[in-house]
Amino acid sequence: MLSNAGCVIIGRNEGERLVRCLASVRDQFALVVYVDSGSSDNSVKNAETAGAKVVRLDMQQPFTAARARNTGLTCLLEELPSLEYVQFIDGDCELVHSWPQAAFAFLSEHCDVVIVCGRRRERFPESTTYNALCDLEWDTPIGETSACGGDAMMRVSVLKEVNAYNPALIAGEEPEMCHRLRMRGWKIYRLNEEMTLHDAAITKFSQWWKRVSRGGFAFAYVSWMYRKADQKIWVRETLRPVFWGIILPLVFIFGVLTQMTSLIVLPPLLILLLWVKITAKSLSTMSAKQSVKYGFFMVMAKFAEAMGVLKWLKDKMLQKRSTLIEYK
Repeated sequence: MLSNAGCVIIGRNEGERLVRCLASVRDQFALVVYVDSGSSDNSVKNAETAGAKVVRLDMQQPFTAARARNTGLTCLLEELPSLEYVQFIDGDCELVHSWPQAAFAFLSEHCDVVIVCGRRRERFPESTTYNALCDLEWDTPIGETSACGGDAMMRVSVLKEVNAYNPALIAGEEPEMCHRLRMRGWKIYRLNEEMTLHDAAITKFSQWWKRVSRGGFAFAYVSWMYRKADQKIWVRETLRPVFWGIILPLVFIFGVLTQMTSLIVLPPLLILLLWVKITAKSLSTMSAKQSVKYGFFMVMAKFAEAMGVLKWLKDKMLQKRSTLIEYK
């Protein structure tokens, strides 16, 4: 057990996934806090049975994962103010037993590192194409990185310096916080260690589309937040879906309306070339069949992200508070 580290789990209606999550962190940390966001299943009872301290979010206030994580951290420090590290984990994940010690050892040896994460894997990548795409998404480069995901171990003292997560963000809260930390000179690392098993449970195209759309929303929202900062973030990630998913379709429509053949042909041709490029690049690590499918979904992702960008733009123009884009 890490006596100087605590764990914060967030979740809602995760069922057996939460049971596995709770079992995986038992006896690993000085204290485990579970933050529930209005579950209607047995999540709260299961957490209490597992020995976690349970916090129920007030759902009368706008809910975000960032708010849930901050609430869990606050509760953790109220119980154990001297804790040095916190492991955040989503309720649909299971912690690999060896991870806490590996993360703690690295943070202890590298005083300039504030966050460490490892390899998050999908539990059932073979069950659906969408789960497989998630598993590929988690496989980021080893070493210093710009951001972490929802599962990571962090230094508590530094989190307090930056007020942890931005509770107003409905998506992209981890990269945004990491950006603030890096602007202060701190480093984030991904270790070559197994960290968590994630159960996306995405079985429908519509679920995958919403999940990717949420990413586009986050790109636009966060990049706009830092538009005047010296160190900007996600500008290119926002412009890509704008070009592929908004500008090119508009060019095509304009070409149809004006009967300009070149403008009708150009957008589909460019999209085809993008698919070929992505497919060819992935052939080094995938079979031909997998590469073709992967290329298709990565092209479709540009359009899904574009819908997220448009949602952010609409909410901003209407001065409307954005609500969660949920895919489960």
